[in-house]
Amino acid sequence: MSDDVKAQLIEFRDSIDNIDAALVHLLAERFKITQKVGHFKAEHALPPTDKNREADQVAHLRVLAESSNLDPDFAEKILNFIISEVVKNHERIKDET
Repeated sequence: MSDDVKAQLIEFRDSIDNIDAALVHLLAERFKITQKVGHFKAEHALPPTDKNREADQVAHLRVLAESSNLDPDFAEKILNFIISEVVKNHERIKDET
């Protein structure tokens, strides 16, 4: 592998690493807020899930994905995974209350 090719590959990988770090920080912030939502729901006897909200989120995310040239099915899978984790946390918080 030439030095130019190696340097370009390192540059690409550094960018990927920076994006991955940003994603982790964004997810951490998102989960901090959803924890607050979970406690709020438990305090007010609200259900841990809101299927209408989830459906709206998925529809909105699919539009965003398409406009960003990202596979909407892939984006939906990621959001569904995140939502399932949030719901687990909300159910745990409810059970602890």
